[in-house]
Amino acid sequence: MRALQLKNSNLLYLQMAEEIMEIIRERNIQPHEPVPSEGELARQFGVSRMTSKLALNQLAEQGIVYRLPRRGTFLAESAAVDRQDHPAGKSRPVAAIPPLPEQSSRKIAIVLPHLSDYTSRILTSVDREARKHGCEIMFRMSCDREDEDQCLSELVAGGIDGIILFPQGRKTCSDQVLKLKLDKFPLVIIDRIFREIQIDCVHHDHFKGSYMMARYLIDKGHRHIGYITTPPSGVTSLEDRYQGYIQALLDHGIAVNHSQLLIRSEECDLMQLKKLLPEQVDFLRNNPGMTAVMCGDDHIAGSAMYTALQLGISVPDQLSIVGFSDQYLSPLLPVPMTTVRQPTTQLAQSAFHLLMKRMNNSMEKELTIKIETTITERESVKSLI
Repeated sequence: MRALQLKNSNLLYLQMAEEIMEIIRERNIQPHEPVPSEGELARQFGVSRMTSKLALNQLAEQGIVYRLPRRGTFLAESAAVDRQDHPAGKSRPVAAIPPLPEQSSRKIAIVLPHLSDYTSRILTSVDREARKHGCEIMFRMSCDREDEDQCLSELVAGGIDGIILFPQGRKTCSDQVLKLKLDKFPLVIIDRIFREIQIDCVHHDHFKGSYMMARYLIDKGHRHIGYITTPPSGVTSLEDRYQGYIQALLDHGIAVNHSQLLIRSEECDLMQLKKLLPEQVDFLRNNPGMTAVMCGDDHIAGSAMYTALQLGISVPDQLSIVGFSDQYLSPLLPVPMTTVRQPTTQLAQSAFHLLMKRMNNSMEKELTIKIETTITERESVKSLI
């Protein structure tokens, strides 16, 4: 048994971290090979499992090891371990392992632009992952772009260790986001893409989801497929969904009919889904040959459905309507709606683990992770075949 002489438990795990480094050298452990477990280390050094856990967390903080739930602890690829033999009786110190504060749990923040069914599910999934890994989580909601920058500044000044950001609708990143990137602060963007810079990002494949939905309608025999959206400028998810619709039509030899495209002049208010908007009424009345409508999101689709029904247009017998996101209201509409489902659990897990990688000082290039979507079939689509 290796003896640890320090009596102060807050310092004991630091000495133990050095001893673990010696074990790595002595056993010539290679990258991605397992290092001794918490239990093995506790028995070998005669300490509690908590002390050995803190020691391994210390090395994980430095990017020397990485930890996988229910699998163990492994030597990192980039671990700077000096494997040279040492003179007998002398122990060379490990390279610059600064002490952790007494409270070793990490603090991460998630910043959202609003609370909806979709963002609430993301928040719930991130919180679940954070608690699973012993992290504290802080939630902030930004009211507008200026408030978003202020939130980020305050969080960093307050000592937060990493941030998951769902940005306000914009095409380009803010000065504050750019500053955090240049400072190499752990930051992961979700559900948006900043195409002008390389930055860690996790988002659903909006283009492919929309493309697959258009192809789904085409396979059902529809050839006159309209599209309704709010102004997509600045919101990459809406832009990609629109482009996916256009590309699917072109790939299947269907001409884009611009009279069957409606860009609403106002956002969709969830509390006024039954409101008859003149431009939406005119759109449906002026396109009697249209057999299906794709919508930029489920709220727009719900509004279009209520408008169609109030105009005496039967859904789906006369007009099929589909949405995007699979919000909680989709199966509750007068006709349960077919839509593109965005899996929030996978999005949140990927964002959290990417953030943890950056907090462990990973030097890997910026990553863009696309999460696949699926089609949820309900009753709002009629087959014409």
